[in-house]
Amino acid sequence: MTEKLEAPRLGEPYLLTPGPLTTSYRVKAAMLRDWGSWDSDFRAMTAELRQRLLAMLGDGHENFDCVPMQGSGTFAVEAMLGSFVPHDGKVLVLANGAYGLRAAETLRYLGRDLVLLDKGDYMPPRGEEVAQILAGDPEITHVIVAHCETSSGILNPIAEISEATYAAGRKFLIDSMSAFGAVPAEVATIRFDALVSSANKCIEGVPGFGFVLARISELEAAKGRSHSLSLDVHAQWAHMNKTGQWRFTPPTHVVVAFLEALRAHEEEGGVAARGARYARNRDVVVAGMRELSFDTLLADRWLSPIIVTFFCPADPKFVFDDFYRMMKNRGFIIYPGKLTVVASFRIGCIGQMDEYVMAQVVVAAKECLAEMGVADASPPEAALIEKAKLAA
Repeated sequence: MTEKLEAPRLGEPYLLTPGPLTTSYRVKAAMLRDWGSWDSDFRAMTAELRQRLLAMLGDGHENFDCVPMQGSGTFAVEAMLGSFVPHDGKVLVLANGAYGLRAAETLRYLGRDLVLLDKGDYMPPRGEEVAQILAGDPEITHVIVAHCETSSGILNPIAEISEATYAAGRKFLIDSMSAFGAVPAEVATIRFDALVSSANKCIEGVPGFGFVLARISELEAAKGRSHSLSLDVHAQWAHMNKTGQWRFTPPTHVVVAFLEALRAHEEEGGVAARGARYARNRDVVVAGMRELSFDTLLADRWLSPIIVTFFCPADPKFVFDDFYRMMKNRGFIIYPGKLTVVASFRIGCIGQMDEYVMAQVVVAAKECLAEMGVADASPPEAALIEKAKLAA
């Protein structure tokens, strides 16, 4: 194990979720001062934030620009879709959980045509499938996928999806809410036209805004296309470049905290180091929970370093609501499951946590099982059948 992180909290429980997540004291402290949104100091911080995010795209980032957008990550996804997909465009939505399905729902609200490839709760969309669908439907202009589908914790194979998309001459959009900052997304390696994420994920800031990283050519083409005044990415981009200011009141405290989180991200070692810490968190909690006879939904090859889905035990003495309460009493807030076939729960690996914390998560889970009188945390047969489908 590596050196422990400095204690990030002031008595509150650890958030074992895909965001909002546990933040450092340093990030929290950055919010103790008020800022004027028009002030030159705040404008300079906005500019630094944009440049730091762009630099994370690696070689070729000069062809992109960064546009922060107020609101949650879903606001940023809707802004991307409404600004970059023409009214007569058609989108292939790759879904294997709640967030892919939400993208499809957003497109329906926007009045954009779409084709939905729904892989169910957890199966990954593959490049071969994308290529086949695009070959059969020349009207499709864009493809969108969630980089990490946190319903299951699966890390989708965006490299092969990108390759299939551009081989067919289409454009690629990525919802990287829960992956950007910990999973590489360098434009020299994975081609895309726009990517969105948010402040309260792998950069370890707090909720309040998302951001769009898009090709400058796409930003220029988006003028006048948006359905919304406040979610118009082109208008926000043009205004920021002209004035240095956000068009409407920004979440000033959140921005300052996020900039502090970005600096800490760089000091830790950037994407590679952040992703490595999260991977260690995952490995420790998965190994420990398996020792308790819990089983993961996904085989090891599909486990992301972001969040892990575990099947609920078959033992009728196991009641998730009780387990949740007992874990919270021990200082850990876990996440309910979103699978439709079998009962499950999730444990997040991101935020100001390290493998020492995750080892304590396993200890807490063991204590909770004992308190409930659950001697065996093995999943029901239906869960194993579902897992076997994925392995096949």
